[in-house]
Amino acid sequence: MSQNPPTAAPRSTEFSFKVLTVNTHKGFTALNRRFILPELREAVRAVSADVVFLQEVQGTHMRHAERFTNWTEAPHYEFLADSIWPQFAYGRNAVYPHGHHGNAVLSKYPIVHHENRDVSIGGPERRGLLHVVMKVPGREDKPQIHAICVHLSLQEAHRRKQMDMLCEMVRTEVPDDAPLLVAGDFNDWRRNAHRILEKGAGLHEVFVRATGRSARTFPARFPVLQLDRIYVRNARVHAPFVLPRKPWSHLSDHAPLAAEIAL
Repeated sequence: MSQNPPTAAPRSTEFSFKVLTVNTHKGFTALNRRFILPELREAVRAVSADVVFLQEVQGTHMRHAERFTNWTEAPHYEFLADSIWPQFAYGRNAVYPHGHHGNAVLSKYPIVHHENRDVSIGGPERRGLLHVVMKVPGREDKPQIHAICVHLSLQEAHRRKQMDMLCEMVRTEVPDDAPLLVAGDFNDWRRNAHRILEKGAGLHEVFVRATGRSARTFPARFPVLQLDRIYVRNARVHAPFVLPRKPWSHLSDHAPLAAEIAL
């Protein structure tokens, strides 16, 4: 009597990748005493993230290039990407006589579209939302991954308007079934963003989901305020974590965040 061969277990279709968000403080230590971008690059590399969200990343600065001997000729986001992240997008937010800085996304996956949205409300603060769309090789039949790099205002009334703009961007430009990551420096010390972004865009913060509260990230040496965030939609999160105090506490005034994301 013949027996049927055992049925093979179905292969898991889950896909996971690591994300990192860090405010680079234009490549300087917290009080602008020392230019440490090369050291910051090594620390970012050590995390082995697949997608990196950068805020306050320098595009160019002619005076600094003359003043600091270790200043990089390439824009800082290109220097950080180097050979590890072949894809990157930059959104210029603040422009001044000697240069400019903004947000950037570094990716190991092909970036098929990117757009920087100016959400500055008024006054000297210039802010933007950098929207990036990524296609993961081997997952062409799945929705593309959307990522938005965020740096919001220091003023609460401005932040509220910017969060409304973010929700509108998600509703109009991100398909309902697409995986979505929103990360960066929210400056949301009152923690209003959780409610606003969940109601307006269906976003959930990864540390709140995992631990009940968002992570303390500012100031980096002795974090008190919960300013930096990673929000997701149509994705699961495994073990979000704050990067260790050393060496990060002297590489920026914000502590970086990382998380493993599963689709």
